[in-house]
Amino acid sequence: MNQTFDYIIVGAGSAGCVLANRLSADPRNRVLVLEAGGNDDWIWFHIPVGYLFSIGNPRADWMYETQPVPGLNGRSLKYPRGRVIGGSSAINAMIYMRGQAADYDGWRQLGLNGWGWDDVLPLFLAQEDHIAPPTEHHRSGGEWRVEHPRMRWAVLDAFAQAAALEGMPPVADFNGGDNAGSGYFQVNQKAGVRWSAARGFLKPVLGRPNLKLQTGVRVDRVLIEDGRAVGAAWTRDGQAFEARASGEVVLAAGAVNTPRLLELSGVGDGARLATLGIDAVRHAPGVGENLQDHLQIRPVYKVSGVPTMNALYASLWRRPLMALEYAALRRGPMSMAPSQMGAFARSSPDHESPNLQFHVQPLSLERFGEPLHPFPAITISVCNLRPTSRGSIHAASADPAAPPMIQPNYLDTDEDGRVAVDSLRLVRRIVRQPPLARYRPDEMKPGFPVDDDAGLLAAARDLGTTIFHPVGTAKMGLASDPNAVVDERLRVIGIEGLRIADASVMPRITSGNTNSPTMMIAEKAARMIAEDRR
Repeated sequence: MNQTFDYIIVGAGSAGCVLANRLSADPRNRVLVLEAGGNDDWIWFHIPVGYLFSIGNPRADWMYETQPVPGLNGRSLKYPRGRVIGGSSAINAMIYMRGQAADYDGWRQLGLNGWGWDDVLPLFLAQEDHIAPPTEHHRSGGEWRVEHPRMRWAVLDAFAQAAALEGMPPVADFNGGDNAGSGYFQVNQKAGVRWSAARGFLKPVLGRPNLKLQTGVRVDRVLIEDGRAVGAAWTRDGQAFEARASGEVVLAAGAVNTPRLLELSGVGDGARLATLGIDAVRHAPGVGENLQDHLQIRPVYKVSGVPTMNALYASLWRRPLMALEYAALRRGPMSMAPSQMGAFARSSPDHESPNLQFHVQPLSLERFGEPLHPFPAITISVCNLRPTSRGSIHAASADPAAPPMIQPNYLDTDEDGRVAVDSLRLVRRIVRQPPLARYRPDEMKPGFPVDDDAGLLAAARDLGTTIFHPVGTAKMGLASDPNAVVDERLRVIGIEGLRIADASVMPRITSGNTNSPTMMIAEKAARMIAEDRR
């Protein structure tokens, strides 16, 4: 393709779709979007329950795996990432969550001007198309559809009642800046259909003459000349291509692939690049470091006398009824997100705001991508929202086709171990409350007969797994921070014409699901790009 564009966007995931929409809105801008995945032309990308079939399926998932994690007894984990336009928003839990106001105010207190809660809330609102009437916290008319779940479960209502007895009162909205309490999550759906970033932001504007989308391409490197990003090189169907950018190259490949692409382009720790045989064009030791993720611990309880998804799916005569209900009404189990009920709480009085998030599911399975258990059960997943452990993601070799090396380093600190133990104790206290106790919950996992710290920490190490929220691997920071990769305007430090606009720039992880915060980052990036052009 030897062409020149104003902007080249690498990645058509959650962030890339927003960038493509916003940058191409100006007809003066010629925009090229390079996406490694394919089109969302598979039914399970759109039916909400399709997450059961897309995660762990190479048609939809890059099938990454972590390195053995010492804090998880040497286990390697599956690390799902969306392999399609819309990225992980096409296979995720569809939960609309901004996080806490204190998250963004904390970024501002790091010296990152323009990133406080009052700064970013208008960006969330600009994207939102909320089903409810407008309020100070919600708007309609944007591209990012937000609705309430279209079914309820008695066992989830019982969890909310039990959680209230443990200090988590019912709340109607987790997105007002303080998400303490329990309630049903709001979801990115429209009339019972998944609403991915591609569906909301990218596909409606693909007809613009100044926007070009290339799918099925592997971007091999950013072209950097004399300290400036001038284009991108990629491979498609075994053929090599290049395109030039007269304005900027914007990386939106996500917290997993953005650091790898930087390293393949010669931006990273000089010593590490030398071992890979890559010539360094910019020594940036923070590239690939600072990985943060929410480790979820998934206690499973068998229950009696109440419907669960396990039992419904196991019934051969009920499956066609579920399909008919969805086809006719876009309701029922096929319309549901994997986690419908949420709760936020403090693991101990030492925390000023909730540091735990519960994802409660009326189902159970060994891991996503595997079948549901053949018995009625629920999963009360709990994760530490503010882990102190830090991991890394790096290029494994100079070969662009090689998968990245992912080392999350979960439970690497004593503090994270303490939060894990306290969270499991809190789960057990909730389950013992009368509203849930009447369903005779039987702890299948962890199932430890002991309640001491050592036993519960061992259970956390056995049960812990990713909840798919990697961030921070190209973090935003001040020029005085040697590990900062981008500045507060998301420009790669030391390289002109190169910007990053995805979850990798988060200096600290947000207190909740990270998809919508990532899209907010892209919204802000697009505005800054437009400002800098002027």
